[in-house]
Amino acid sequence: MEPDRLCAWFGARVPDDWYVAPPEVLADREEVLVVGEIAAPAAAHDPALADDEQQLALAAAIRAHRERTRDGRVALAAEAEALLGRKVAWGARCGGRTEVFTALSVPVMTRLRLPERQVLDTLIDAGVARSRSEALAWCVRLVGRHQGDWIAELRAAMEGLERARRRGPDV
Repeated sequence: MEPDRLCAWFGARVPDDWYVAPPEVLADREEVLVVGEIAAPAAAHDPALADDEQQLALAAAIRAHRERTRDGRVALAAEAEALLGRKVAWGARCGGRTEVFTALSVPVMTRLRLPERQVLDTLIDAGVARSRSEALAWCVRLVGRHQGDWIAELRAAMEGLERARRRGPDV
């Protein structure tokens, strides 16, 4: 299912009282991630509270949302997983803090040459990561953070290519 249809599918099924706006829906071959914005508690904006106390208030609001919506999320995920053949993960965003509740950690096989392995091993030796797997995940997050616009441009180009393929002749 294409991204726009996924957003519409979840948007039509997610109860209106779960989020303050339609949820963001991200997907790959294995997983669909649904993240919605919830209302921030008053304590999160209280200037009398320290930053860490405000963060605790945001975390508590997300935790309460998670518990309140658990049964509904499980039922909706089961329906989506049967339809899509992919796992569904959930998250919430509150006052700039985002927490993902249930997400897959999918193994990915790769072949690296010595110089690439040395980069990973340096990250391990420096204490940035505990394993090559963790070091590689760190590298991927770094690229995503610093090359996000370029990655988004590539994704948009791929979506355009997929639309063109769907409009093409049936063989």
